[in-house]
Amino acid sequence: MALNCGIVGLPNVGKSTIFSALSSAPAEAANYPFCTINPNIGIVNVPDQRLTKLSELFKPERTIPATVEFVDIAGLVKGASQGEGLGNQFLSHIREVGVIAQVVRCFDDPDIIHVSNKVDPADDMETINVELALADLDTLQKRRDRADRALKVQAKAEQKSAETVLAALAKIGPALENGRPVRSVDLSDDEKAAIYDCHFITAKPQLYVCNVDEAGMKAIAGGGQANTYVEAVRKRAAAEGSEAVCICGKFEAELGSLEDEADKLAFLEELGLKESGLSALIHAAYRLLGLQTFFTAGADECRAWTIRAASTAPKAAGVIHTDFEKGFIKAEVYSYNDIIQYGTEAKIKEAGKYRIEGKEYTVQDGDVMFFKFNV
Repeated sequence: MALNCGIVGLPNVGKSTIFSALSSAPAEAANYPFCTINPNIGIVNVPDQRLTKLSELFKPERTIPATVEFVDIAGLVKGASQGEGLGNQFLSHIREVGVIAQVVRCFDDPDIIHVSNKVDPADDMETINVELALADLDTLQKRRDRADRALKVQAKAEQKSAETVLAALAKIGPALENGRPVRSVDLSDDEKAAIYDCHFITAKPQLYVCNVDEAGMKAIAGGGQANTYVEAVRKRAAAEGSEAVCICGKFEAELGSLEDEADKLAFLEELGLKESGLSALIHAAYRLLGLQTFFTAGADECRAWTIRAASTAPKAAGVIHTDFEKGFIKAEVYSYNDIIQYGTEAKIKEAGKYRIEGKEYTVQDGDVMFFKFNV
């Protein structure tokens, strides 16, 4: 399963610039609102030093990292839920992504236009979140109307389902009316299943991306105080149980232009950064979605696979191929740390760290796995 991340925000906050830097894919970026009409899509590799190390050990014919799809969605403005700024078209694009990354401008520059003629991260975030909530309110009303009709004309089973839908919507409505997201509402599993077809935008996990300038990034990297804009974003994110990551588009663009891994590490070290903005964003998204990585490794191929945390071995096998899950017999497993410590699979076996796991095994992040199946 690939992570799908939609980049949203007000017009002209740097979404397309950051998208281009992260994905190394050209996106139209200009100093005027609604530059991005159709969403730009970029597929990028998930940075993972563990996969790099496995490839050094196994020297496979090919190395395949996990990937993330970034979707650069045009800027939203106040009134987008009613169609302002071509808002309805843009909102439909957001419904298709798995996690939302809201870019917030966290720097001053009189030469770059702000749609509200002021830099105020808290106000920007409120504008976006309210518009998304209003869009969901429109969806809620349409779903409620359908459920009301089902109560009157459908059979008993459909009526019961409609009652569950209406109960869930009754909880969600007041939250949206107060600008709170669907994800903040306590719903039962049955209620979540009943309203799945609504595809509420605010039900999606959301994190925040602080778009900072070079001075702001250097201050953060050097352990200094983040500017007041960044602190405002972090405060809002923490209140929502989310995360905020800081990215400087210029730094990411320079880093992306480097092909040699050693040069990239040297560049980050020079800036005092532990990881790139791309890595920070992906890792935050993985945490929000509860995702983790396992590996397959051998002379033919070393590959990273993305699964949900707490997945069983058959589920992991199914990510590779559905037949693997259906005919699962067992999994041969050791951890990434084991191969780093012992150097070869033979020595891992000698140390008693090479395990045979069955259908009930819960896959751990960093497991290296080989599946036995029968179809």
